[in-house]
Amino acid sequence: MRALAWLRGQSKDMFSTSLSKSDRRIRVVALGFAAIYLLIAGKLVWLGMKPEPQGMRSAAVEAAAAARPNMLDRNGEVMATDVKTMSVFAEPRNILDKDEATELLTAVLPGLDARELREKLASRKGFVWVKREVTPKQREEVYRLGLPGVGFWPDSKRVYPNGPIGAHILGATNLDNIGIAGMEKYLDGQGLAGLRGMGFNLSAENLNPVTLSLDLRATAAVRDELKKGMEHFRAKAAASAILDVNTGEVIALVSLPDFDPNNPKDALDPDHINRMNVGVYEMGSTFKALTIAMALDAGKVSLNSFIDARQALHFGRFAIHDYHAQHRALSVPEVFTYSSNIGTARMALMVGVEGHKAFLRKAGQLDRMRTELPETAEPIVPKNWGELNTMTIAFGHGLAVAPLQAMMAVSAMMNGGYLIKPTFLKRSEQDAKKDAIRIIKPETSEAMRYLMRLNAEVGSARKANVAGYFVGGKTGTAEKVIGGRYAKNRLFTTFMALMPADKPKYLVATVMDEPQAAPETHGYATAAWNSGVVTGAIIERVGPLLGLPPRFKLPDTPFPLLARLYPKANVPQFSRGEE
Repeated sequence: MRALAWLRGQSKDMFSTSLSKSDRRIRVVALGFAAIYLLIAGKLVWLGMKPEPQGMRSAAVEAAAAARPNMLDRNGEVMATDVKTMSVFAEPRNILDKDEATELLTAVLPGLDARELREKLASRKGFVWVKREVTPKQREEVYRLGLPGVGFWPDSKRVYPNGPIGAHILGATNLDNIGIAGMEKYLDGQGLAGLRGMGFNLSAENLNPVTLSLDLRATAAVRDELKKGMEHFRAKAAASAILDVNTGEVIALVSLPDFDPNNPKDALDPDHINRMNVGVYEMGSTFKALTIAMALDAGKVSLNSFIDARQALHFGRFAIHDYHAQHRALSVPEVFTYSSNIGTARMALMVGVEGHKAFLRKAGQLDRMRTELPETAEPIVPKNWGELNTMTIAFGHGLAVAPLQAMMAVSAMMNGGYLIKPTFLKRSEQDAKKDAIRIIKPETSEAMRYLMRLNAEVGSARKANVAGYFVGGKTGTAEKVIGGRYAKNRLFTTFMALMPADKPKYLVATVMDEPQAAPETHGYATAAWNSGVVTGAIIERVGPLLGLPPRFKLPDTPFPLLARLYPKANVPQFSRGEE
């Protein structure tokens, strides 16, 4: 009986529901739930404070902040600017019916790929682009759809108000307003992209405008004349540039075919390259200016010297001929005006192979030319440079350079002897001379200006001798290399003109790729008949725009150094009245 009573007592205690024990259980359960809630709250706080993952939303933030400075021409005219636009984005997790959203959005936003959009909306991403840079009308139509999870993001769009004018210099940007070519790419490389990457809220208002060396009006005029010339002579391509010989500023540059930077994908078309800066070509007889300047500066010849051009110049099984053969000894001025291959080859041999190479290297013709533009070209230089190479390079065959690179060297022959690297940014003559290198003597430079002017009066540059501008010029015609051989019927023509020759300011160069004979050219397709004609039209058109009014009365002594050095020189004189 005692045992039974003891068991009853134990069972009573075991199944007891006294308030004291219930309170303890409730407290344990409450503490458990509190811990769970605290864990959830902590997770939410952590997620809220966690840095945004690198994804589409961060790309949107970057795009919205990708403002760029205005680009102006040298006179303050806007050539590139930003405009504010809106882009449409979606948050796939908040879109209930993906198919309906795809159907509605593609109906009001033409150009959208329905399959691609459906894949974006079906993704697990928190943010995707639907369409960048929509019009106000498109934005209103999307807004009226009332789709949850679809919104708008402020964006920046690069606009080029002058279309293709200056396109190869300006370059282009992509949808994120990042430079992909030209000066746009250069600006990113100068720290603009770095500022964006550090989170600076950039806008056109807090960025100083960039002033280019280009003259908008002159560039438009050059493009117009070049386009007409390219069509008239049925050339595959053409390019032209104006270089300030005293500052190195590129005042105008046009390469055709060109593109509209408002359609950036066109900038990447291989046919739209900048032929003045990227293409490399044999420059033909324009290189004779460098050869004769080299021989004059080295003291190997003077303007009174005569060079034997009675017969072809032989080297092994090769023979060098003159296109306008005179079959007699030629004076140095005649070598230039008759564009004698024999005469220039002999002068180069007087200097020697090593001296020739050293001079061309000093003139910047054997190394890649660097400017602000990222797009540059390496010259094509002979691997084994011997006497035959020196002879052919003397008259512009066997060495291929960018036309702007050749302009740099010819400018040094004209401006008193200073090699000045071209620039696409506005700068003063004083700043340009700080980094300039003298490569020939002042009297050599004046002699070359004299020869250029002489060639415009009595030689191959007569078609660019625009009245009132005291033009000097030189033609260059090179046969193109096709399949490893020179093709006589496929020419690359060059013309370089200086204005004015007595007080050098601008060098104008025009190149044409495979121009054809026209009715008025009598079957000829050489430089004087096409590139020379176009250059003359450009000079006549842009001279007044660049502040060079025509002069019809010239000074009695346009070349004073030569008058002292050659008081009895038997060389032709220039008309000083109306040209």
